[in-house]
Amino acid sequence: MSTHVHSSSTAHSVAPNSSSDEPLNYLTNGHTVKSWLLTLDHKRIALLYLAGVVFFFLVGGVMASVIRMELMTPGGDVLYSPDAYNRVFTVHGVVMIFFFLVPSVPGVLGNFLLPLMIGARDLAFPKLNLLSWYIYIFGGVSALLIVLLGGIDTGWTFYAPFSTTFSNSLVVPAAIAVFITGFSSILTGLNFVVTTHTMRAPGMTWGRLPLFVWAIYATSLIMVLGTPVLAVAIALIGVERAFGVGIFDPALGGDPILFQHLFWFYSHPAVYIMLLPGMGVINEIIPCFARRPIFGYKAMAGAMLGIAVLGFVVWGHHMFVSGQSMYAGLVFSFLTFFVAVPSGIKVFNWTSTMYKGSVNFDTPMLYAIAFIGLFTIGGVTGLMLASLGVDVHLHDTYFVVAHFHYVMVGGTVTAFLGGMHFWWPKMTGRMYPEIWGKLSAIVVFIGFNLTFFPQFLLGYLGMPRRYYEYPGEFQVLNVLSSAGASILAFGFLMPIVYFALSLKFSPKAGPNPWRATGLEWETSSPPPTENFASTPVITTEPYNYSPEDSERAPWDPFGSTTPEEVAHVG
Repeated sequence: MSTHVHSSSTAHSVAPNSSSDEPLNYLTNGHTVKSWLLTLDHKRIALLYLAGVVFFFLVGGVMASVIRMELMTPGGDVLYSPDAYNRVFTVHGVVMIFFFLVPSVPGVLGNFLLPLMIGARDLAFPKLNLLSWYIYIFGGVSALLIVLLGGIDTGWTFYAPFSTTFSNSLVVPAAIAVFITGFSSILTGLNFVVTTHTMRAPGMTWGRLPLFVWAIYATSLIMVLGTPVLAVAIALIGVERAFGVGIFDPALGGDPILFQHLFWFYSHPAVYIMLLPGMGVINEIIPCFARRPIFGYKAMAGAMLGIAVLGFVVWGHHMFVSGQSMYAGLVFSFLTFFVAVPSGIKVFNWTSTMYKGSVNFDTPMLYAIAFIGLFTIGGVTGLMLASLGVDVHLHDTYFVVAHFHYVMVGGTVTAFLGGMHFWWPKMTGRMYPEIWGKLSAIVVFIGFNLTFFPQFLLGYLGMPRRYYEYPGEFQVLNVLSSAGASILAFGFLMPIVYFALSLKFSPKAGPNPWRATGLEWETSSPPPTENFASTPVITTEPYNYSPEDSERAPWDPFGSTTPEEVAHVG
């Protein structure tokens, strides 16, 4: 297998794993709680983020399950009042958006992989990296407790006048918690940008960066530039509630549409904070399992930067029915269609990479293929909503809910799961049961489509979102959606179980179980604390895969390689 890595000495700082002499790595270099809570190692901080995002994902998932249970019947059966329903979907939205989707891929995979992929020993600011995790946990737990115990019922968007007039007084503490959490994103983005600019290994030019690094870099720019806008908007809500200053409340002379402009100026780019890192994950998985170099490397990198830039100028398509100028609506509609171009480039290049490739349908590749299909459906339905006439009919219906989840869950969550399966051997040094991985990918795909595709039909037929009760003719589709949600929940829980069990029962992975290229695969699994024994020197282009190199991965439960052989692969 060829790689694009050369170094002045070996890139492995430890000898191959053996049962008699277990080498130190970032997991075994300190076992106390203090060594974890005060760590400056980017890899350990990534695992701290992983614990946080899994916790918030489970909380948000429970709230989603309650919503789907409530909507199985036309009347209110599970929750005692419409206000309780509003509070449940507010918790679901706030937790899943701000504390799972936004930090999941950057916080976990970005933290773990960025220094490894560019040949650095850590991020540029290790202490800021740890601080960003503490801010994330403090803000997330505070917001969760406030939203749960305080009964916030504004929805995750905190729209005025709900948040300024009609909701309870705990909107101010909730706004402060979200405001604080924003600093975590800003610090993380700043850290990634500086690291990418200043800590690349010799020979790691911009034209040789892994596409995952390009994705994290583009995402970081959005974090640094966009998050302060949301923080200011949330802070202004707190000022208005606390001091009665007329900013968004019409009764005080304010303008509620101003809040929508500020909110969506951040929140539409935030869609790409969630989505671009997932695209970066797919950029790494598909060449590896298709055994072909990525098709159109420069176009892929440029498309991600283009998405990051254009994402800042399309916020007004969320406001077609808000009363904004029809000329502004026409401009935002055109720009929304235009931002689909770089997304289309990426889908075309992914499929072109697989064309005539020697495709191995291992678990990460199944998630990558699912990502392409689900993201494409989400993108095409987004173009439908970008058309002014169609959006008037579909605005604030379940069509929008379905579109959003096809992009966010079908995109970000699917990519996150694909990335976790791809780099799990590198993170832990252990494989996972491939048969269960493939089964989980299939269950997630089926459950997801059964959950959200009926919602396209519900929205087109006119069912509004955020309704506690609905006419009886919508029940069949809602039952299908709720049944799909139960399947989807089971599919999401499966990886948590077999990943945990794999830490003890699965065979060791070896440095490079997928025969992948890239610096992260040139060190041991798990990596040592210092990542590399000496600084690598890059002399060739990335993604040096060959279609002829199509043998099975070194460990496969259906293949001939034994677990004992796996320990010495690489």
